[in-house]
Amino acid sequence: MGRYILKRLWHAVYVMVGISMISFFFIHLSGDPVMLMLPADASHQEIEELRERLGFNDPIPVQYLRFASNAVRGDFGESLYYHVSAMELILERLPASLELAVAAMVIALSVAVPIGIVSAVRRNSLLDMGSMLGALLGLSMPHFWLGIMLILLFSVKLGWLPTSGRGSWAHLVMPSLALGMGLMAMFARLTRSVMLEVLGQDYVRTARAKGLKERLVIGKHALKNALIPLVTVAGMQFGFLIGGTVIIETVFAWPGVGRLVVQAIFNRDYPLVQACVLVLAVIFVVVNLLVDLLYVHLDPQISYLEEK
Repeated sequence: MGRYILKRLWHAVYVMVGISMISFFFIHLSGDPVMLMLPADASHQEIEELRERLGFNDPIPVQYLRFASNAVRGDFGESLYYHVSAMELILERLPASLELAVAAMVIALSVAVPIGIVSAVRRNSLLDMGSMLGALLGLSMPHFWLGIMLILLFSVKLGWLPTSGRGSWAHLVMPSLALGMGLMAMFARLTRSVMLEVLGQDYVRTARAKGLKERLVIGKHALKNALIPLVTVAGMQFGFLIGGTVIIETVFAWPGVGRLVVQAIFNRDYPLVQACVLVLAVIFVVVNLLVDLLYVHLDPQISYLEEK
């Protein structure tokens, strides 16, 4: 088990180094941020002085090594646009993104998994067809459209929930529901598909032949093995939700990291973009590491096979 964890951690280091190098070099292809920081009538001397002060005259490899040496110590530099620490801005926005992602994931899993199980157990029934039709509709609805419809219904017409912003639990309901609807549909279809495959396995038929109650067969034997693909997809989607919910954050004016990244890209704020990319990459790697550890809990043979 320990060897398995160390191997995964070592792979995570390679991933982080690769992401930092790729993102750093590609970000510097987007243009010169100095031209955005100075007025249009700035002289050539003023441009060169600012570029020299910011270190942009150095070769790209030298700039990357300087950035990497500071990043290891947790220093990602100062935002060129906001003129404060890049990490300070991220830590200010990160709780909002985590809050929204966790809420959307909890809503999606708590509804989708029972629906998927019931649909698989009662295959081809009216309940099965109705739930899969609902899942298809959930996958077909764009997030931004659903968010706007929720605002029109619950805020404008009924007046039950606030239209935007972040504060109380009421502000979280609509954005998490709009974000979780697509996940709910995806997880329901995946759970049904995997459960149908697992229910046809020999060990499930053997458990039923022994006279075990259907509840034990489904919950103890079938569901545990069916959770592995679901855990994989849920882990990847959670990592995406942290920084990939720009549209929902824009619709509901949610102060998350996604909007911060997009604004930094438009402003050519190199330090802030690089810091956001690395922090999101760390979160994604950590989530995937936790998923790997959960694999071992669900199926101990995985650790044994990896070590062999």
